[in-house]
Amino acid sequence: MAVARAPRNRTLTLTDEQRRSLSERLVPAEAVADLESCLNRTILGDCRDVLRRLPAASIDLIVADPPYNMTKTFSKTRFRRQDDDAYAEWLDSWLSLARLVMKETASIYVCSEWRSSGLICQVLERHFMVRNRITWEREKGRGALRNWKNCSEDIWFATVSDDYYFDVDAVKQKRRVVAPYRDASGAPKDWVDGDDGAYRITHPSNLWTDISVPFWSMPENTDHPTQKPEKLIAKLVLANSRPGDLILDPFAGSGTTAVVAAKLGRRHIGIETELEYCLLGEARLQAAAADQSIQGYSDGYFWDRNTLAEQRKVSRQADDQSSLFEVNE
Repeated sequence: MAVARAPRNRTLTLTDEQRRSLSERLVPAEAVADLESCLNRTILGDCRDVLRRLPAASIDLIVADPPYNMTKTFSKTRFRRQDDDAYAEWLDSWLSLARLVMKETASIYVCSEWRSSGLICQVLERHFMVRNRITWEREKGRGALRNWKNCSEDIWFATVSDDYYFDVDAVKQKRRVVAPYRDASGAPKDWVDGDDGAYRITHPSNLWTDISVPFWSMPENTDHPTQKPEKLIAKLVLANSRPGDLILDPFAGSGTTAVVAAKLGRRHIGIETELEYCLLGEARLQAAAADQSIQGYSDGYFWDRNTLAEQRKVSRQADDQSSLFEVNE
């Protein structure tokens, strides 16, 4: 039975006909023979099986959002919390294979929650050079009566070698200036007075507070329980890849990394074990061909989440895009 949704709910859903059509786009894991057989496609299967089939030194960037070490249901699969040794062994089982398919100049990002964050760093250090830990604020999260509300997650940044690509100019942030300061001559000091108001361009740090988690009124939203926002992934893709580079997501979920890669002119491969999520990813890729906008990113800069002009712009875009998606009411 279809879930009743509010009239303005833009969460992407699929009809049976769409599922039949989109399933023809999927690549079974056993059918992967070379890069051409799965380029810009979604592979249905376990990443450990697929990674063994991909050619060595072929990937420029990996963005991995593996199941966190907690009990959670993903469509038809239930991931159960393990002890630290077992989870570390599972992490190593695919990270060791991921290292083999990466170029010497490649980078990798691995998402985590606070409890297993340090463990992920330890396993990464077996195969890569860990560069940094990004912490980002997520708006969603249950309140707690006897603890602090958990509203942040980590992303570990590592590289294969010291020879890696990082474009800081591609990920600078456009921040609204609340109290513009002028010098003695009356000229703006370290800020610009533009059509969008007073703002300054700043270097990115490893603490991100400008991210909005996908929710029901955003066209990118799906029913995946741990979906990452396109804006978040766009920062990783722009920082560590060039147009035309090949990006791999071994835990593709509803396809956010592939969608962002396509919108930004990168090649991509996604691997996912759940059929429904594979189909949602392919539907999002089709929509991305018609609309390449990324909420919170425009004119080469990432905007503050609370910038009024950008919020209005995104709202208009969401209204224009609503007809692209199937909505149950």
